[in-house]
Amino acid sequence: ASADLDDVLGLWAGLGYYSRARNLHRAAQRVAAEHGGALPSDPAALRALPGVGRYTAGAVASIAFDRPEPIVDGNIVRVLTRLFGIEETIESPAVVKRLWGLAADFADGPQPGAVNQALMELGATVCTRRAPRCAACPLASRCAARRSGDAEALPIRRAKPQPRAVEAVAGWVVRRGRVLAVQRPARGLLGGLWELPGGELRDGEAAANAMTRTLRERLGLDIAGATPLGSVEHGFTHLALQLHVLRCEMPRGRVRLRDFAAFRWLEPRAFDALPHGAATRKALSLLRSAEAES
Repeated sequence: ASADLDDVLGLWAGLGYYSRARNLHRAAQRVAAEHGGALPSDPAALRALPGVGRYTAGAVASIAFDRPEPIVDGNIVRVLTRLFGIEETIESPAVVKRLWGLAADFADGPQPGAVNQALMELGATVCTRRAPRCAACPLASRCAARRSGDAEALPIRRAKPQPRAVEAVAGWVVRRGRVLAVQRPARGLLGGLWELPGGELRDGEAAANAMTRTLRERLGLDIAGATPLGSVEHGFTHLALQLHVLRCEMPRGRVRLRDFAAFRWLEPRAFDALPHGAATRKALSLLRSAEAES
C-alpha cells in the first residue's frame, strides 16, 4: 500500500495486463485505509475493491474465508458445460448466468473453498481441453458430454477476431548525452509504463517520416532526420505490433506533452530502471545491439 506505483509496475514488468498491477496497488491502499490492513471476508466488500470482480471475490471469500460463494473460471466452465451438456456459446448472457447458478449450487454446502478448488483442479488435470481423461473422472457417470461420446466438442466458444496489424515507430531521442523517455497515460494499453517516444504509422508512411511527424505532433520537438536501426515485433491480445526503432539526434524545441503523462531526460542506462513493457524492452535490446556493432 505504501509502495510507489512505478516500483509496483517495475516488479510487474513482463507479465502483461498492467491494469492489474495498478488495481492491486489501489486495492492495497483501500484495504489499509478502510479495513485496518485486513482483507475483508464479505463478498460485497471484496467486490468494492479496485480490480476485484465476481470471480476474484468468490475465490477469496470461499477459499480464504470458507464463504459459500461460487467461482467460474475457464476450467470450471469446461467441467460444467460438459457435465450438463451445454451446447450454446459460453459468451451468451443466458449461458453465463446458468454457469454461475450451477457453480453456486456446488458451493452451497460444507467446505465451499475446497469444492471450488476441486472443480478447478478437475478441469486442469482431468477434464482437459484435449483428450480429457473421462475414465478417471469422479463425475463421469453424470456427464452428458461423456454420454454423447464427444467431450472435446464442449465448451462452444465464439471465434476470436484476428489481432489487428499495427506499425509504429519508437525513437532513441538523444540530446546532450541524455535520452528521452515518456510515460503513457494511467488508463489504457500499458497504462503508466515508460517507453521510447513515437506513435503509429499512417498508411503508406515511411518510418523516418512518421518519426518526425509523431515527435512534432505529440511532443513539440523537431528533428532534422532519423536513422532506422531495425524493427521488433510483439503480440498483444488484440494487436500484432511491428515497431520500427530509429535514432534521432539533437531535437529542437521544448517538450510539450500532448498524449503522454510525463517525460524524463535520462542517462541512457537509467532507462532500464523505469517500468516498461516487453515491446520497449525489445526495442532497447535492438538499440544496444546496434550500438555494439557501430
